[in-house]
Amino acid sequence: MPYTFGTPEWEEAFKKLTQERIATQPRPFVVFSPEWIGEWEKYVQNDAKYKELAQPNWENPVILHMLKNPALGVDQDIYVKLDLWHNGECRSIRYIPNTAVGQPGDFVVTGTVERWLAVGRKQLDVTKGMMQGKLKLKGDLPTIVKAVKSSVRIVETVGEVDGKFPDELTPEQTEAFRKVVQDLTKEFNIT
Repeated sequence: MPYTFGTPEWEEAFKKLTQERIATQPRPFVVFSPEWIGEWEKYVQNDAKYKELAQPNWENPVILHMLKNPALGVDQDIYVKLDLWHNGECRSIRYIPNTAVGQPGDFVVTGTVERWLAVGRKQLDVTKGMMQGKLKLKGDLPTIVKAVKSSVRIVETVGEVDGKFPDELTPEQTEAFRKVVQDLTKEFNIT
């Protein structure tokens, strides 16, 4: 039986799974895999540059939405929530179900797998990507404008955490990544 998203049991089980995968999976981790997200969470939590740029009263989650691309092992859209708080605190980074997206105060940045790869490789500047429509932003524009530097910094960190991008995987690795996401979807109710 899957865990119910948002419950303490869900959170505890997700943390446990992430820690187990960090300890057992070969490095570099696949970008946006649970173990990579665990590493990214630690990175953001300790990123002095983000803390310096963060707004003191920020209380809005940022959700990165990756559109599906079955050819790269992403059979469904993936939503990753960054629970950000005052003065640069990153309380957590987690997969979330699409039903948890769009709450008041959410900022959602949507892009294709290819766009996120370009951001991670520093081939696409986040701000330019949004202005050119390559990445779509949903959220209160005046609020995000005040925090544009810290928001951009958060997205920049995707490319700073060691990882293997989905287009760099062998067919076997792609299938393994696909299975991880499918299993995660079932166990943690994140469809």
